[in-house]
Amino acid sequence: MAATLDLRTEIREFLRSRRARITPEMAGLPAYGGKRRVKGLRREEVALLAGVSVEYYVRIERGSLAGTSEGVLDALATALQLTEAERDYLFHLARQSGAPDGRRHCTAPATVRPALQQVLDAITAAPAWISNGRLDVLAMNQLGRALYSPVLADPRRPANTARFVYLHPSEAETFFVDYDQSARNAAAILRMEMGRNPHDEELIALVGQLSTCSELFRQQWASQDVRVHGHGSKRVNHPVVGELDLDFESMDLPTDPGLKLNVYTARVGGSAAENLALLASWASQGGMATELHTPGG
Repeated sequence: MAATLDLRTEIREFLRSRRARITPEMAGLPAYGGKRRVKGLRREEVALLAGVSVEYYVRIERGSLAGTSEGVLDALATALQLTEAERDYLFHLARQSGAPDGRRHCTAPATVRPALQQVLDAITAAPAWISNGRLDVLAMNQLGRALYSPVLADPRRPANTARFVYLHPSEAETFFVDYDQSARNAAAILRMEMGRNPHDEELIALVGQLSTCSELFRQQWASQDVRVHGHGSKRVNHPVVGELDLDFESMDLPTDPGLKLNVYTARVGGSAAENLALLASWASQGGMATELHTPGG
């Protein structure tokens, strides 16, 4: 891959992909007879819905977002029926398009402060870890290491969830019960991060590696989907305690931009809570030897 994201290409492909999925009927436009030459909306239809000239929209879709006002971006987001995550991504691309080269580079942190590790260690009843936008796992508590022991089995550090999902598919399909969804989410989260930090060399290298080694990743990256990893549920099949149906919350750390605290919990009284307690017992007895960091790392 190139040393940076080609913003013009990214803008063009993203807008075209979102335009292609909206039919005239979905947009409240009349559906004229005859075969349409394009899938989804025409450019002039998007321009009409957004209240801009056709020439202006064509220029935007060719990759020129620099100087586009927030009002126009909002209008485009509405016309293309973007999700909240897609709208944020469009704004990220616009900001990066207009930023001086010296202000664009913002690498996601690769380490955490000792005080944050103390916070993790104080969480004893739930798996918890800190990750960055590249899906690097940077710090964990004991139960988090136990839960993610299959991910940590890869000796490369920092451990990376996307690398596990796409480069170790046999293990990942066994571990993540909803593997297809987990894979789609991983690609979509990486694309969102690429919009925020298109000059992050480690992110570019990761996407390049995944694109080279995984056909599934190439397909899902080409979908142009984006996602914010906020909250939800996750089902995993742990090799020691079996299936765990967990809820997760992923929270930004305002004092450490780019880092997220991820906490997984089980509903009280359910089988997942029992299995999580068994996992904690196993971990406390030294059953999990894999460490997050390599010696000297």
